[in-house]
Amino acid sequence: AILVRTLLSELGLQSWLKTSGGKGLHVVAPLAPRYAYDTVKGFSKAVVTHIARAIPSRFVAKSGPDNRVGKTFVDYLRNGRAQTTAAALSARARPGRGVSMPVSWEQLPQLESGSQWTIETAPVYLAQQEQDPWADYWLSTQTLTAAMKALGYRQERSSSLER
Repeated sequence: AILVRTLLSELGLQSWLKTSGGKGLHVVAPLAPRYAYDTVKGFSKAVVTHIARAIPSRFVAKSGPDNRVGKTFVDYLRNGRAQTTAAALSARARPGRGVSMPVSWEQLPQLESGSQWTIETAPVYLAQQEQDPWADYWLSTQTLTAAMKALGYRQERSSSLER
């Protein structure tokens, strides 16, 4: 999560963190709706591929259990059509009833798992919070234009919503 955040930051994108309510963490970078779906997904894949190529002993970009033995799969496929992801503050429909929880980057070292909060413990945790760790998320209007250039990602201009 820290590596993804650092790379996105180097590309000029702010990101926020949330637990998945399941096994992992989600790094979320909200974008203004300036580019078409294929461009955004392609950029997401390019970011993940960059990480996997930079540190192949630790990270993989290809899904499947055989590909990630002893490594972390950096999943960009949640950005796919008909793919689902647990929305922030939603409960997972699985044993344990984990809740996807928005958290601050400062909380990351204390996180125990992606399912740290459940439908029983989430209300207590939220009642104790004094600040919304995603307060600036809701105000974000960032675009991919500079980030694509910085990463060297090129997409056909025809896939842009803006000309």
